[in-house]
Amino acid sequence: MKKISQIAVVLAVVTAIVLAGVAVASTQATAAVLSSAVSSMNDKVALDPFISTAVDIRKAPWELPAPVGRTEPQKVTLSLETVEVEGKLADGSSYAYWTFNGTVPGPMLRVREGDTVELHLKNADSSKSVHSIDLHAVNGPGGGAASTQVKPGEGKFFTFKALNPGVYVYHCASPHIPSHIAQGMYGLIVVEPKAGLAKVDREFYVMQGEVYASGRPADKGHHQFDGDKMRDERPDFVVFNGAFQALTGEKSMKAKVGERIRLFVGNGGPNLVSSFHVIGEVFDKVHPEGATEALSNVQTTLIPAGGATWVEFTVEEPGRYMLVDHSISRAIDKGAVGYLEVEGEPDPSVFLDPHGHPMPGMGGH
Repeated sequence: MKKISQIAVVLAVVTAIVLAGVAVASTQATAAVLSSAVSSMNDKVALDPFISTAVDIRKAPWELPAPVGRTEPQKVTLSLETVEVEGKLADGSSYAYWTFNGTVPGPMLRVREGDTVELHLKNADSSKSVHSIDLHAVNGPGGGAASTQVKPGEGKFFTFKALNPGVYVYHCASPHIPSHIAQGMYGLIVVEPKAGLAKVDREFYVMQGEVYASGRPADKGHHQFDGDKMRDERPDFVVFNGAFQALTGEKSMKAKVGERIRLFVGNGGPNLVSSFHVIGEVFDKVHPEGATEALSNVQTTLIPAGGATWVEFTVEEPGRYMLVDHSISRAIDKGAVGYLEVEGEPDPSVFLDPHGHPMPGMGGH
């Protein structure tokens, strides 16, 4: 029995040594994997040189049509041009964008419920690809896409009746459709209800989208479109209005304390769902997915790819309010951030910071 006990002790010691070795090896392997992951995150991608003639493609959020203000429907003629441009993706970075009217998103279109809309689409002479437009507000085959496949230098038009009020996405629907959307071909069309929308002090126009570029935001140079990343739904850039941190700096939105704000917000996609949030505010009203009916007191609202909403809130305190996709690494690391700068007198009964510490900035474009 004594020998058996001694053997058991020896076996236990050997087992402990082996397990300890396995644990150390496992820890070392895990550390190696983490080290490799961090290293790969910091790896620089070799890019072509930055295109110095790249243009600013960011749609200013205050550039949108005024409310319709009509009590009767009428015929409305709208015209868009598809333009392929080299644009600024981030500081020191350029990218080949495909656009409506040279900006991302394209112009916001605005009509009234019951209007007959004649939409003209021209493809610029300088384009290399066929383009088209599919408007989600259209009741008809292809949303207009089948009627507007236009070659470079060509133009076509079609008409539709705006039957359903709401906020709708439009986008290019020429093969390969995801590629056309991912390179910037999307926008919003607002169909106001017959009674119009409630009066607000300021309206802004914001659209989220993904950019499947060959490098990351820190990589300087000219980025190429990466189809493999798009198919795997792995964008290194998730942006508002076309570019990294586009709605900061000179493109920041401005307001004053006490003003009622309306944001028309769309998600061009082509793949990701947006978790739209304004840091420091609660949405008094949200029209989920662009619906006529509103929800009240919402913190964050989901916007599907190819979907839209409008939100309303009143700003009670001065300061900087940040628009983000609250899938938060998309804001912090990939660029889906915008600023609403509010001026006015503070109300300590609403918010009081005895230290007066401002929120750190996110940088600019």
